[in-house]
Amino acid sequence: MRFLLRPGWLALIAAVLAFVVACYTFLAPWQFGREAQREAQQQAIDTATATPPVPIAELTSDGVTPDVEWRQVEVTGSYLPEAQGLVRLRVVDGRPAVEVLTPFRTSDGRLLTVDRGTVETSSGSVTPDIPAPPAGEVTLTARLRVDQTDPEGRVLDEAGFQQLYVADSRLLATATGLALEPGWLQLAPGQPGVLAPLPVLPSSGGAPFTNLSYALQWITFGVIALLALGYFIRLELLQRRGKPDRTALRRALSGEDDEAPLPR
Repeated sequence: MRFLLRPGWLALIAAVLAFVVACYTFLAPWQFGREAQREAQQQAIDTATATPPVPIAELTSDGVTPDVEWRQVEVTGSYLPEAQGLVRLRVVDGRPAVEVLTPFRTSDGRLLTVDRGTVETSSGSVTPDIPAPPAGEVTLTARLRVDQTDPEGRVLDEAGFQQLYVADSRLLATATGLALEPGWLQLAPGQPGVLAPLPVLPSSGGAPFTNLSYALQWITFGVIALLALGYFIRLELLQRRGKPDRTALRRALSGEDDEAPLPR
């Protein structure tokens, strides 16, 4: 087994063990965590769907917090389309789209961000025509959503819109100068001003049990890596056992093993 101390074998063993440790301490737990997060969000969605909408003031008075996300609320006020923003690089049914964020002033003076849904576009670099929201006072039913985060905080002023890369009322507030509250409202189908409504799905994404399947795959890959390492070690041992003794072979070829001649 001394061959395992050779540099090539040591490098192979280190690489396999590092991969196995990564599978069991990072990759598989990460996917298990994502599955738990997705399941928790789905439960929150199911609970919120079974709960009738309530006036927004009953759940939040200064922005959306994670403990009330997905709850359904009613709010009355008017749209502010002049401060509208777009979320770039969305994909809907395999086609490029933009997500429309429109500020909304409630009847009691609060400034909220309403996600009216999506509009298809010919490409990610083209800003489509955005239908205007209804003028005057309207009453909306929507779901509370927390802000997404763009680590780079990107906002572009193009085609007459503040264009973002995530749905974040904080970035829109900075770009427009409006004191928008944190979080946003996901407009329900059939509401005034709605476009193509966003689906009500966990933000972690993926179908049920998808992340669980990925986690089990990483565990399986770790086992396969160990089995493969063991197989290669055994194969090397078998090859070494099957090799002839080179010293004995040289002696035989040189005639050193021939019997000494009999004396005359």
